[in-house]
Amino acid sequence: MKLQQQNSRRVELFLDLTCIHSYIGFTRFERAADRYRKGGGELVVVFRPFEVAPYASVVGEPLRDVHRRHFGDNAARLVNKMAIVGAQEGLPFNFAQAVHVRTFDAHRVLAAAAHQGRGELMAERLFRAYLIEGQNIGHRATLARLATEVGVTISDGGVMELEAELARVLQMGIRSVPVVRFSDGLTLLGSQSESAYLEALHAPAVA
Repeated sequence: MKLQQQNSRRVELFLDLTCIHSYIGFTRFERAADRYRKGGGELVVVFRPFEVAPYASVVGEPLRDVHRRHFGDNAARLVNKMAIVGAQEGLPFNFAQAVHVRTFDAHRVLAAAAHQGRGELMAERLFRAYLIEGQNIGHRATLARLATEVGVTISDGGVMELEAELARVLQMGIRSVPVVRFSDGLTLLGSQSESAYLEALHAPAVA
């Protein structure tokens, strides 16, 4: 019984679905989680929403325009650097086609998926749709289709709950993502390595 408790972990993932670093961190975490589960560990993953760009267009605009506006002459260099990192993780980022958009409705879909036990699958599908496939994840018809692909039922509800959760996350002092917080209080900031996540999952529980 004691061993079973030690192998059971709860992890909170703070991320945004248009955040490149969140996608990289999530991908590495999921690989660590898969290894942990295959080793007999039990893991509950809880998603906490964060909006990197809460005032982004609800219609969407080309991500390349956002990069130029924020990074100026350094945009091409930074994009190329992130493309290399993505490729090393098996993530062929398509920055030229990505549509930057506010992620509020995407977080609502993720919250619904999490309640239905499909949060991890839904998060990956949303990330991939945005950064690899160039889909507009702020478009409700697109979100409905993606949810159907994952087997998630969505509704028009959850707005007030999400607003409250976004406010609560900010009150916690979260100002950038990804953040991964483990049940023993250990918190990892930024997109850590797969080995760092796995080590944290195997760390002895604090009494």
